Amino acid sequence: MLSVSLVLSLTACGTKSEGEKATGKTGENSANNEVQEDASLQYILDREKFILGLDDTFPPMGFRDDANNIVGFDIDLAQAVCDKLGVELVLQPVDWTAKEQELATKNIDAIWNGFSITEERITNLTMSDSYMENTISLVVARNGEIASMEDMAGKRLAVQSGSSAQEALDSEANKEFKDSVGKINEFASYVTALMDLETGNSDAVLMDSVVANYMINNAGKDFAVLEESLVAEEYAIGFRKGDQALCDAVNNALKELKADKTMDTIATKWFGSDITTIEEIEE
Repeated sequence: MLSVSLVLSLTACGTKSEGEKATGKTGENSANNEVQEDASLQYILDREKFILGLDDTFPPMGFRDDANNIVGFDIDLAQAVCDKLGVELVLQPVDWTAKEQELATKNIDAIWNGFSITEERITNLTMSDSYMENTISLVVARNGEIASMEDMAGKRLAVQSGSSAQEALDSEANKEFKDSVGKINEFASYVTALMDLETGNSDAVLMDSVVANYMINNAGKDFAVLEESLVAEEYAIGFRKGDQALCDAVNNALKELKADKTMDTIATKWFGSDITTIEEIEE
């Protein structure tokens, strides 16, 4: 009996070993090693809604008009994308400093509002193709004391908290410029930052040139955007890390809108011409 038990034991052990070799597992549950399916696009299609997170004080990309409606270039473009996807566009203003948290907790599905591509955002988010170029530049009083970035030595600089301008200012590449500034004033929006410039409490505002030029031209303020810039950048759409299926669907929709001239029409409405950089979809 002992001999029979020993043979059965050895046979069982041998069978298990061969099974492990066949599956390539060593006791692990094979289900744990399966790649989880990317359901980000299906999540949107099933819910039939796409929730866009934005700063609603960021003209001309997304802002409130005189009737308190949220309008802008990014809003029109997002609506056209949602029409392509067959889902409802829902606009959700967020605290810009908490935008990534809003995205992570699924309170919004994307950050889409003049959202610049940065190394940190590439690391933490899934970013769409870029669709517009921009620079981070100084807005100053026209014919004032500030004519170059060097003139900011010891002066007061306004910036929006959580913005790409603040990220650029805090980067190692721009440490010398930041260290030369006398004081940095942080604001919740560029609207309040420009108001601070107008009252003389700040000497310049560091911000997106696309937004600055639009605000200056439409508000008739006596400001100027310096040609010299802190950094050149591009606008894109931020999705949750790993939401590649949704990102790909939006990218394809943007390329289709470029090809059928819808993007041209939207850009011309807000900028006077098509300044977008997205490429047409390849046939």
